[in-house]
Amino acid sequence: MNSTSTRPASSASDVTMGLVLMVLSVLVSPLIDIFAKLAITTVPSGEITAGRFFVQALCMLPIVVWRRSFASFSWRQSLFHAIRGAIITVSMISFVTTLKYMAVADAIAIFFVEPIMVTILGGIFLKETIGWRRYTACCVGFFGAMLIIQPSFEEVGYIALLPVVSALCIAIFVLMTRALSHREDPWSMQFQMSIWGLLFCALLLLLGQGTGSDLFDPVMPEGRAWFYVAGVGAMAAITGILGVYAYRAAPASTLAPLQYFEIVSATIFAWLVFGDFPDAVKWLGIAIIVASGVYILWRERRFASKPVSDTSEVTLAP
Repeated sequence: MNSTSTRPASSASDVTMGLVLMVLSVLVSPLIDIFAKLAITTVPSGEITAGRFFVQALCMLPIVVWRRSFASFSWRQSLFHAIRGAIITVSMISFVTTLKYMAVADAIAIFFVEPIMVTILGGIFLKETIGWRRYTACCVGFFGAMLIIQPSFEEVGYIALLPVVSALCIAIFVLMTRALSHREDPWSMQFQMSIWGLLFCALLLLLGQGTGSDLFDPVMPEGRAWFYVAGVGAMAAITGILGVYAYRAAPASTLAPLQYFEIVSATIFAWLVFGDFPDAVKWLGIAIIVASGVYILWRERRFASKPVSDTSEVTLAP
């Protein structure tokens, strides 16, 4: 099912602005995970996720009010938004839990099989035409992910597969978002996603209270932990805002390859904060994932097909 965009062609200045905004978004995005890794040492991943949704919704609220986006809320689609909120909650909790045991750059690199999953799921469920070349690129990308997962699996066990779970959730989230993006305001969609995500997290934390679970037993953050949890939400809100306006200014096919630079910026931040740096095998895996993803995007652009992940709502790494 291919949809034709009605957005007017972007001017050169718009494209330049879109590129600048996307670069800023990619530079800020790894800070979500840096703050999450700092917080996870004392705060459960479910509580960090709830904090993200709370702060993100709080940051979005003035924009939603100013734009009068409440008027565009589709209450008939509440179940659809609830499912999106549940999926993004599972994705976030999975990824934050991973950060307790794995290096940030490794987790993000594995997560970037998400565009590959979007391509495959788009072909299965949306009947997108996908040739053997893109399917081959998907297989190559998964091989690159295995180069990173295999040594990590030996170190931390099945935890190394959680970024794959997170990526699968985001891929499903992207496909569901596309179904709504052409008829709902992107700001209201993000705001509703945050509210539903917060509600699901609150329920999980209520059920987990007193269980001693590292995931869902809430604690009272102390000292810098408040700042770290707030930082996760603030960086997510900033990334979302930058991404929305980047995609409004320039075509997604132009901007999408820049998302892979997040692996580089994440590696730099992780090295500066935690002293983590991927070894040669992991760098090879990262290079393979990036190359396969960029090739898929290039094929989509060459055949003038709208990428499955081209929505007006930004969907970057959790």
